[in-house]
Amino acid sequence: MEVCVVAGAGGFIGGHLVSALVADGHRVRAVDAKPLSAWHQRPPAAETCVVDLSDRDACRSVVTGARVVYNLAADMGGIAFIEGNRAQCMLNVLIDTHLLLAARDAQVERYFYASSACVYAAGKQDRPDVVPLAEDAAYPALPEDGYGWEKLFGERMCRHFSEDFGLATRVARYHNVYGPYGAIDGGREKAPAAICRKVITAKLTGDRSIEVWGDGRQTRSFTYVDDCVVGTRLLTSSQVADPLNIGSDEMVTIDELIDVVEEIAGVRLARRYLPAAPQGVRGRSSDNRQIRRKLGWAPSTSLAAGMEATYRWIYDRMVAGQPANPVSSGAAHQPTTVSAGS
Repeated sequence: MEVCVVAGAGGFIGGHLVSALVADGHRVRAVDAKPLSAWHQRPPAAETCVVDLSDRDACRSVVTGARVVYNLAADMGGIAFIEGNRAQCMLNVLIDTHLLLAARDAQVERYFYASSACVYAAGKQDRPDVVPLAEDAAYPALPEDGYGWEKLFGERMCRHFSEDFGLATRVARYHNVYGPYGAIDGGREKAPAAICRKVITAKLTGDRSIEVWGDGRQTRSFTYVDDCVVGTRLLTSSQVADPLNIGSDEMVTIDELIDVVEEIAGVRLARRYLPAAPQGVRGRSSDNRQIRRKLGWAPSTSLAAGMEATYRWIYDRMVAGQPANPVSSGAAHQPTTVSAGS
């Protein structure tokens, strides 16, 4: 059986992707630089490799015998991490370069690259009532400093490896992916998990207030991780060579996101706004016309449903006093499955 390699398998999205592929009977080589004890999930049926993919020889070793490579490997986190570690984010280009070279040399059939909505120019995201971001809005290029530039460079690498070497590459621009088995604290968590943690803390301690980064009026669309995995697999097995958004188009303010979490928790909290805290762009949402036209599909999990599952998972961990990023010895979260090939 040919191998599917998932780079970044110890991370949040990578762990869900590995679980989905294993559940569908694929042989999976799960690769990450983190020690196994720090992986978000670790399905027992997957082959696990702990290597640093910024090293070219390590990339060569893990793609041996691979038919499909999913590159989700990156040193990244929430807005506080990205804004405070721009050089560190830029160094992800070593992974992008060496893994592409290894895939080319191993004659891999398909290479998937996880890009980001951070490739879009901040000038197109400077107000809450932002126009949803269509794929062609990435140019003229002025992406988010550090992480956004690295991701856009990775996209261009994929394009030129396809043009010059015939490597079939597929690129997704992920938009604010959230769900169970994600980071809860420590600076790498995203807004949905951070808000769940803060609301749960307030509920458990009796403190009826919550700290909010920004003024609460900035807007986002948040993509449930099961939708992200389905979209990733559909895109990888498709004939779509250009980058596609994989993101929800259900745009809400941060205050509205808090409303959703408060409704789930059954509490109402006073909000303490911190306008000087890191908050990123003023508005961001995914334009899904291209993905609907090219794949006949788009993310559909409602924010209310996705946040319900996310809140319940975080609540259980916090009440049990368990670590934020535990290893799962099995695919405890049952992913959505589709007939998406590999």
